[in-house]
Amino acid sequence: MSDGYESDAFGDRYDGEGDDTLPGQERTFAALPPAQGQGFAESWWGRAWLKALEDTALDGQQLKKGRRFAREGRVGAVSVRPGRITAVVRDRDGSGCRSDVLLQELTDGEWDRFLDMAVDRAGHIAALLDREMPPHLVEDAAAAGVDLLPGVGDLDPECTCEAWDHCPHTAALCYQVARLLDQDPFVLLLMRGRGERRLLDELQVRIAARAAGHGPPDTVDDPAEETEDRAAVRGVPAAEAYAAAGILPPLPPVPALPVEPAPAPSLDTETDPEPGVDPTALEMLATDGAARAHRMLAEALSPGHGQQPVPAGLTPVQDAVRLAAEARPEPWIANRLATGSGRQRSGLPAAVRAWRYGGTAALAVLDEEWTPDADALARARTRLAGAWEEDEAPRLRADRNRWTSADGAVQLRYGRDGRWYPFRKESGRWTPVGPGDEDPAAAWADATVPADV
Repeated sequence: MSDGYESDAFGDRYDGEGDDTLPGQERTFAALPPAQGQGFAESWWGRAWLKALEDTALDGQQLKKGRRFAREGRVGAVSVRPGRITAVVRDRDGSGCRSDVLLQELTDGEWDRFLDMAVDRAGHIAALLDREMPPHLVEDAAAAGVDLLPGVGDLDPECTCEAWDHCPHTAALCYQVARLLDQDPFVLLLMRGRGERRLLDELQVRIAARAAGHGPPDTVDDPAEETEDRAAVRGVPAAEAYAAAGILPPLPPVPALPVEPAPAPSLDTETDPEPGVDPTALEMLATDGAARAHRMLAEALSPGHGQQPVPAGLTPVQDAVRLAAEARPEPWIANRLATGSGRQRSGLPAAVRAWRYGGTAALAVLDEEWTPDADALARARTRLAGAWEEDEAPRLRADRNRWTSADGAVQLRYGRDGRWYPFRKESGRWTPVGPGDEDPAAAWADATVPADV
């Protein structure tokens, strides 16, 4: 056989115990060389196998001795068949013991549920064929009432040394089988009662029946039948789900942040776009989406990100301004964004400036005119009174949340966030010329010097 182990004379049959086992229902693996390193199992399902052994055995010293036997290569060829694994394990004096470990086979009903579940989820079949057993396969099987992995007390030992519990020989056999499971999870399925050949044949029959319309229907017309079907599938007890946490693989490491966003795909092809589809606009949206995703990942990887409040989503009007500010679109796309933001083309530049100075808060100050309540107005006046020396304070006239200079050229707007936003009249329009500031004098200074946006 492949993967470093091979069949002996047993081939694909039992070694003569008088049963009528189907072909492919026994596999014999040549003795593995001494183990290197610390662990016997690298896969999470291999570790789950060993956890069942270590949680079951009563004498930890016997397990330690068994690990040593397995590490030294004292386990002979391993025979695997439904419900049983067998090997001869040599002691240090050269004598050997036949050791067996028994595992309960699944019933026909349990196999039917497992096969139906696997057909419904093609990814499970693909994973098995890749010699993988993803956690969700085991979880879905458990949800269907099928326990693939052994639990406490499921690995039942038998040995010619006549020990009543796991002895060094049966422990060594289990540690060696964990290495086989790493290479091929079908070994576990064979122990549960189905060899790879038989299992794949039965899956193929179900897939063909489903394709021909003879499988279970996608919908159930009778609500009573649907209730009965749901009742046939039991859930997973909370204690079992909690206990499984110790054998699940750890989460993968946090990915490194790419240096820059990926470039957008080119949509400049010989195929004419569908009516109403603008390839240039789509490319711009793809580029913008990649840039936002890169920025969001950078924020997620920053320290303390989990303690930050979730930002509010943007409205279509706000997002149109954001796109105009960040994506720097072509003029004809900017015209469409101006319409999407509820503005004329001539009004979009002021909105873009506001966005670059302060995002949604600055955009709201540009668009909204509101009357502060008595407390907010008192705080605003206190800030203004303390911002300048008495003889240096500019002459301002107040109107709702806006304080305008006497010559009508400069304006401070008080935002709902308690910050002051500088505006200057340009070409007859009030235009933001700086970010918000808690100090009205600082905002005034931004309003009275040339803006650089």
